[in-house]
Amino acid sequence: MPRVCFFTGKRTISGRSIARRGKAKYLGGVGRKITGVTNRKFRPNLQKVHAVVDGRACRIRVSAKAIRTGLVQKRPKRNYSSAARRADSSAEPATGGADQPAKENPEIKS
Repeated sequence: MPRVCFFTGKRTISGRSIARRGKAKYLGGVGRKITGVTNRKFRPNLQKVHAVVDGRACRIRVSAKAIRTGLVQKRPKRNYSSAARRADSSAEPATGGADQPAKENPEIKS
């Protein structure tokens, strides 16, 4: 899965990290010197969210900026109604007929 924002297209870019030492001239030093330059990566702040895309809820990677600006429409929360729970609990259990009374056998009478 690529490290790319679904909405803004932000992706990993490369750059450099510059290490410096010394004291600035305006503070009374002899100046700042560059002691090393190394390559680095600037990665976007991507989050995995459940969002609605083309009318379907799916999980996508979006940048924090896209979430803040309102580009992401979150999926609706599931509605757990108390009536549905009561209907499920009042359903008869499948016990295989153990709660039914035994039938009388007409051939055996005492």
